[in-house]
Amino acid sequence: MTEYHVITRERHGHQHWLSQSGHRFAADDALCALVAQELPQAMLSLPIGFIVEAEQFMPVALQGLTPGQNLWVAADGRWLAAYIPAPYRCYPFRMAPTEQGEQVLCIDEASGLLSESAGEPFFNDDGTPGKAVLEILEFFNQIEANRQLTRSMCAVLQQHGLIQPWPITVQGEHGEQKVEGLFRIDEAALNALSAEALSEVRNAGGLTMAYCQLLSMQHLSTLGTLAQAHAEAEKARLAQESMAQKGELHLGFMNDSGTFSFGQ
Repeated sequence: MTEYHVITRERHGHQHWLSQSGHRFAADDALCALVAQELPQAMLSLPIGFIVEAEQFMPVALQGLTPGQNLWVAADGRWLAAYIPAPYRCYPFRMAPTEQGEQVLCIDEASGLLSESAGEPFFNDDGTPGKAVLEILEFFNQIEANRQLTRSMCAVLQQHGLIQPWPITVQGEHGEQKVEGLFRIDEAALNALSAEALSEVRNAGGLTMAYCQLLSMQHLSTLGTLAQAHAEAEKARLAQESMAQKGELHLGFMNDSGTFSFGQ
């Protein structure tokens, strides 16, 4: 359970924070919002789609086949893909809107990463924000600025009819599973654009976004593989617990880190 609070001198003036050591905090996220700037890297390891957000399309990383499960997070908190979405690299921080509509920096006080002495200070002795906090705030500002550009790109793609529903069926732990509510680039419509329309899409940056999404679809089958691996690991864990209760202990199914692993 997260517990975000706005960072203030009154509340955090004498506190410190520690860097995250894993990604268990993201274990329930089946989707993660992306911005255009990170798509060229994200497409190399994550399947990307679009969702409707406030009547606009926005790109997301597909991380699970069912709500509440992120298949890219291993049981020990390791992130299993080569690319980590930008929001996860800022944890335990996030930006949140105030009642006045302003964005403020918050921290998850239930993260276990706050400290009275160890780690980075929130504020300097003179009451000014610490260097690391300012760097995180700047990173979030860059993400937000790029989010506005991302919305503009998606609007151009939508304007030219290049985004269509994406019916997904993958082989999961219980056989074929359907994932609904996602959208993808209509490749046929993209190839049929007039020279004028293609130029407009390209100048808006939409062409790069379109190809990133199309190329990322090759990773979709990996989610099915991960789902099966997670299910097998959970069965092994339950069997382990059952044997332990009976006074038996077999650890052969585990690797050196005490959890399952995936080939990379």
